[in-house]
Amino acid sequence: MPHRTAVINLVALTSDQLADMPRLSALTTQGTRGKLQPAFPAVTCVSQATMSTGTTPSSHGIVGNGWYDRDRAAIQFWQQSNHLIQGEQIQDRLRRIDPDISVANCFWWFAMYANVDVTVTPRPMYPADGRKIPDLWTQPPQLRHALQKELGQFPLFRFWGPAADITSTRWIADAVRHVDRTDDPTLLLAYLPHLDYGLQKLGPQHPGMAAQRRLLDDVASDLIEDLIGRGRRVLLVNEYGIGEVQGDVAPNRLLRDLGLLAIRDEQGREMLDAGFSRAFAVADHQVAHVYAQDDPEPLAEAFAALDGVDQVLWGDAIDRAGLCHTRCGDLVLVASKGRWFSHDWWNDPSRAPDWQRTVDIHRKPGYDPRELFIDPGLRAPQLAVGWRLLKRRIGLRTLMDVIPLDASLVRGSHGRTDPELDPLIWCSESIDLPERLPMTGVASLIEDLVV
Repeated sequence: MPHRTAVINLVALTSDQLADMPRLSALTTQGTRGKLQPAFPAVTCVSQATMSTGTTPSSHGIVGNGWYDRDRAAIQFWQQSNHLIQGEQIQDRLRRIDPDISVANCFWWFAMYANVDVTVTPRPMYPADGRKIPDLWTQPPQLRHALQKELGQFPLFRFWGPAADITSTRWIADAVRHVDRTDDPTLLLAYLPHLDYGLQKLGPQHPGMAAQRRLLDDVASDLIEDLIGRGRRVLLVNEYGIGEVQGDVAPNRLLRDLGLLAIRDEQGREMLDAGFSRAFAVADHQVAHVYAQDDPEPLAEAFAALDGVDQVLWGDAIDRAGLCHTRCGDLVLVASKGRWFSHDWWNDPSRAPDWQRTVDIHRKPGYDPRELFIDPGLRAPQLAVGWRLLKRRIGLRTLMDVIPLDASLVRGSHGRTDPELDPLIWCSESIDLPERLPMTGVASLIEDLVV
């Protein structure tokens, strides 16, 4: 008979952080604790697809949090359709073994239209007047109303952006309890993101991180104890560790200097025209995909000489890295330790796209951790935000242009696969774990725990 199991993704949790998390530290002395060998690149969407399928990006096709769609000549980040993952996923494997096994996905990515019984994932509403209204996409659809009636509106602006904090993680934990109580799925997947925010804003060594870790300690421990109390096995996993960084690398500026980047002027702003560029970079934390229309070898030499670039992968090296897929760039750049990649291509800040100073994860052609900050150059930040919100509430269209351009504010990043940043893995029961379990082994481990 299948065993009810919960897999909780405690993002950015590494063993060394347990010193500030007494309850989780005590919990993880029981059962079995180890380390995961992260997927490459060590970013959210790649890691989750790797754990779900047990394969590398060469097979499942998720090469980053975003990539260049050659057919549409468009860079797309944070897509949500589960159909983008290629190959069999854990829910398919389990149901092939036992069709009666039920699965719930609470906030793991690529959740929409997955072959599961219950789904809860963020999905804002975007009315034509320019507003962004917090909301959810759920399966079954009525769960969306039940959750927000019980827990209140999903706190989207506490999930990502300058106001991101423990509120969203606490809301998700409560939603997981609701799904566990009302649907009782055999396999329950949950995602708790809180550590990610502070580690990127402050850096792992900042003294302020101790308080952030304690906040997650209580929320996560309460949830784990509740789930175990209801008879579930619990498996904690994580996608990556976050390392200290000081400064960005802007590969698109090098490509601009080489005359390979196509830029379109729109009302005095410089827009990247990817489809017309001879080469451009899609930046994603500490990894960047470079798409080139010509022989990439000269570019590889140019990037190898760029300060802040540790590795340039191309040809067979991309294959060996497990990234040989049509979505992958012709070159893959890995940042030096202590650096991260920005997508910036403008040299004059006044020529940056207007959406660059806003939280806009779908429009930006790269991951932008500066969205976690309010521009320190604003004289009265709270007043600036309040004034813009007031204009929206009275029906005026206005930009929430309060995000900084200064890349030096970012203090933590990930994407490299440095062993000292190996993610933590823990099971509430005694199981066999190698010293360093490859992330491709998580799907088989979940299968073993459930069946």
